[in-house]
Amino acid sequence: MKKKMKLLLSALTLAGFAFAANHGDHEHEAKADIVDTAVAAGTFETLVAAVQAADLVDALKGEGPLTVFAPTDAAFAALPEGTVENLLKPENKEQLVAILTYHVVAGKVTAADVVELDSAETLQGSEIKISVEEGSVKINQATVVTADIMTSNGVIHVIDAVIMPPSE
Repeated sequence: MKKKMKLLLSALTLAGFAFAANHGDHEHEAKADIVDTAVAAGTFETLVAAVQAADLVDALKGEGPLTVFAPTDAAFAALPEGTVENLLKPENKEQLVAILTYHVVAGKVTAADVVELDSAETLQGSEIKISVEEGSVKINQATVVTADIMTSNGVIHVIDAVIMPPSE
């Protein structure tokens, strides 16, 4: 019973995020794709730069649907000093692609779907852990701070940390 109440509370919390993200948005209105939505938000400059450096722009502008767990600029800034700069170097492109594709799941996974899952396979090939802790959805150690930003080719969930794929 307690677990069901937690899930219900989480679903209601996420529904509130979804309403805030989509207030005034109607399904029949044209929406921007994942990349254009991230650019327009203004809080994903580091993510957009990384996507460009990894040559993933076309993939994220494609037909989809895709689900992106998008770290904010603050999430990237919280990484150890020099990490982002190092990853953006051409010689580290393979590692950058692995990290970025670890933030993407094939298909459209909404907040309502997320609370029913305990993991999801990423485009990188490894699974992310999904959990509900104290009314918040966690993706590995990151917390979803805004859910269900709908785009023309999928959905974005904003997270407060960069998640790293498991090392080989």
